Amino acid sequence: MRGCVGLGGLTRQCLRQLASPQRAAISRGSRCLYSCLVTPRCRSGSLSPTLGRGTRIPLYRPQSFRAYSAPAKASELEKRIAAIPIERYRNFCVIAHIDHGKSTLSDRLLELTGTISAGDSNKQVLDKLDVERERGITVKAQTCTMLYRYRGEDYLLHLVDTPGHVDFRAEVTRSYASCGGALLLVDASQGVQAQTVANFYLAFAEGLTLLPVVNKIDLPSADPERALRQLRDTFELDVDETGRGAVLVSAKAGTNVERVLPAVIEGIPAPVGDASKPLRLLLVDSWYDTFRGVVLLVRIFDGTLRPGDQVVSLATGHRYTVGEVGIQHPNQVPQTALRPGQVGYVFFNPGMKRIQDAKIGDTFTTVGSEAVVEPYPGFEEPKPMVFVAAFPTDQSDYTRLADSIAELTLNDRSVTLQKDFSEALGAGWRLGFLGSLHCSVFQDRLRQEHGASVIITEPSVPTKVVWRDGTETVVTNPAQFPDQEAVHAKVEGLYEPFVSATLAVPEEYLGRVIELCQNVRGEQESIEYFGASQVILKYALPTSALVDDLFGKLKGASKGYATLDYEDAGWRRSDVVKLSLMVNKVPVDAICRIVHSSQVDRLGRKWVTKLKEHVDRQMFEVIIQAAVGKRIVARETIKPFRKDVLAKLHAADPSRRRKLLEKQKTGRKKLRAIGNVTIEQSSFQKFLEK
Repeated sequence: MRGCVGLGGLTRQCLRQLASPQRAAISRGSRCLYSCLVTPRCRSGSLSPTLGRGTRIPLYRPQSFRAYSAPAKASELEKRIAAIPIERYRNFCVIAHIDHGKSTLSDRLLELTGTISAGDSNKQVLDKLDVERERGITVKAQTCTMLYRYRGEDYLLHLVDTPGHVDFRAEVTRSYASCGGALLLVDASQGVQAQTVANFYLAFAEGLTLLPVVNKIDLPSADPERALRQLRDTFELDVDETGRGAVLVSAKAGTNVERVLPAVIEGIPAPVGDASKPLRLLLVDSWYDTFRGVVLLVRIFDGTLRPGDQVVSLATGHRYTVGEVGIQHPNQVPQTALRPGQVGYVFFNPGMKRIQDAKIGDTFTTVGSEAVVEPYPGFEEPKPMVFVAAFPTDQSDYTRLADSIAELTLNDRSVTLQKDFSEALGAGWRLGFLGSLHCSVFQDRLRQEHGASVIITEPSVPTKVVWRDGTETVVTNPAQFPDQEAVHAKVEGLYEPFVSATLAVPEEYLGRVIELCQNVRGEQESIEYFGASQVILKYALPTSALVDDLFGKLKGASKGYATLDYEDAGWRRSDVVKLSLMVNKVPVDAICRIVHSSQVDRLGRKWVTKLKEHVDRQMFEVIIQAAVGKRIVARETIKPFRKDVLAKLHAADPSRRRKLLEKQKTGRKKLRAIGNVTIEQSSFQKFLEK
């Protein structure tokens, strides 16, 4: 590296072409190496230095900085945006049942507006998480700002692609806060489904203008007339079977997609805001960036936000200096200002010190305007439906895993978090999720985005304990459930959560689905025939049924055609007990669950059989038992290693033979009484895998 000393001027000349954040990211040694490789052909006016015989190479630009840097035409883009009045803004989202084509339609709209170049590689452009591309579903509501030329004028369009699965409904609800309308997307071959109904009523309650769009009209099984009838009859929308009042498209083929944005401009109202008023913005989402810290997604209602502004959180009172503002286009593009009606990102300099300070639904304003700016009511806190315990596979990774979980919960506020401890698995956390898929996706994100490996216990639902003195306790950790003696002596009643479920089922599978619901203790509330072949069922179901793979069983009973949506329906009195697993009469705290009494025998037998496969043989007998209180419901025995104590004994000595066998038997009994069975964490991990 000493050879670089004589090239100091050249080093400075070449490094001038690097943006300041990139310069900070490159170590001093790397800069010297860079200057050694670059020949004197590099001039201050050239965009790329050269190597060897004049071969041009691009400047070093790390992937993270490429994603965040503005394109070459950023100044032109900003001039166009600044010239657009708020009357020509439109903020809208796409809502639909899962797999009805939301992300594909979003891709076509991005291509139509020139936000991305058209190409076969444009698949799920707004689905930026690895888990979304791997599973083919949308998990996070993603945003993008587009410019569209309509009747000789520029329009600023803000698009939100929302998830379709019920477990991510909180993402959909939050996206409504930044929108004035929504495209209600329906699959022409499937028609209105359970989540279509749920999303419609959520959007209707928020006062959004709804534009019906029928997708996949190119499929052989498509029946757009039926889908339009369902939209009209179910939601009382002003559409008819000829297509009036709706847009019929094939997002995959691009058919009629050009009709969508004119319908948005004509049908969805512009946002309202006043740039002359004090700043008033709503925090809609947040995520963690390695270089910038906490990045916020905000919706500007009044005032203007610029870099250098001093802002204050009305929820925490903390003050910050704005470091950068910009829009998603679809990657982050810095801007000189965010104006009323716009949705964009902001990060502070210095950044937020604590991840917990980014409170979704918080209102920010400029310092000094706190007294005149009224905070927004924020968002309703989502209620966890499923709880699991999570432990690092190696306790030395606890701190790193804690940081990873904190970063993910910043980006997914539907997850609740509290510390937990297990004698078997060590220190960990108890996590609350909105459903089983939500839990599974969170685990995948830990693995893919942070390289973290965790042990996840079996999902469970909370239980409410009403004591005889009138107090109530909600138990989320099965290990803290009162024992049977306390239940009989001190508990007035036990309650489990129920959901109100809406199931859309083809009529030919109706019998199977009803039988399935009855088997999981469901109570039918209503049945409605919907068109010629579709049936809408409403059931009160225990939440524990959702944890026990009700989605998978429903798909199996209907060959994949039935759909399910649900919402919380409160508590119901129930005969629930704590099922525990014991090894040599010692409870294993990591494996216990609150279940209905009707499930005890089946689940107990399953547990002992499965654990037996993963526990090593010992020199003494190992007894695995499933128990409810003092009642044993299932048992398996692992035989000990057998030592042949009679090997050196003469065959004609029966008394000596009997004496040695009795001595061995007594020794094994004593060893079993004082011996500890050590179960490896890998055994727990295999047991907890489905």
